[in-house]
Amino acid sequence: TQWDIVVSVERISECFLERALDEAFEQFPFGVINFHSDCGSEYINKVVSKILKMAFIKQTKSRARHSNDNALVEGKNASTLRKQMGHAHIPQKYAPLINVFCTKNLNPFLNFHRPCAFATNTVNEKGKVKKIYKSCDYVTPVDRLLAIPNVEKYFKDGVTIDELKKQKLEQSHFEAAEEVSEARKKLFAKMRGEN
Repeated sequence: TQWDIVVSVERISECFLERALDEAFEQFPFGVINFHSDCGSEYINKVVSKILKMAFIKQTKSRARHSNDNALVEGKNASTLRKQMGHAHIPQKYAPLINVFCTKNLNPFLNFHRPCAFATNTVNEKGKVKKIYKSCDYVTPVDRLLAIPNVEKYFKDGVTIDELKKQKLEQSHFEAAEEVSEARKKLFAKMRGEN
């Protein structure tokens, strides 16, 4: 579905990641069955393992020296995070402010209003699979999620198709983009101490 949940941590360590995982998993409308991470010690440790086991979530990790294992994540970092937050260093004390922005503004925008590309596989006469992107292959993550047959069985308690459709229609894509832009300006103004 390419459902995106962005969270920020003050430091790269298991104690901060524990809170971030809780925040992220809470925002998914469906249950998470797999957690794929790189091989960093902030992801591969007893604390994270315990959290995932308690939630019955399987953990897989990237292979050493195989940069394509995280190609989707790295692409999302460029198209989402860097575009929204820039490339400059942000002091760690602003992580809680960034999380409020992400939870309230960015994550809903990414999942309900920003289209993602989903390739169509074609096979030529030699059997080679080629990915092509048709105009109909660009849909929002919520539309892709709702297109799954019997999707309700994957939802968390309290989440319904009608609720997701209602949330999607609360704003136009343009209104949601403007709201994210204004919220980002206010966030950066707070971080600069202007307000």
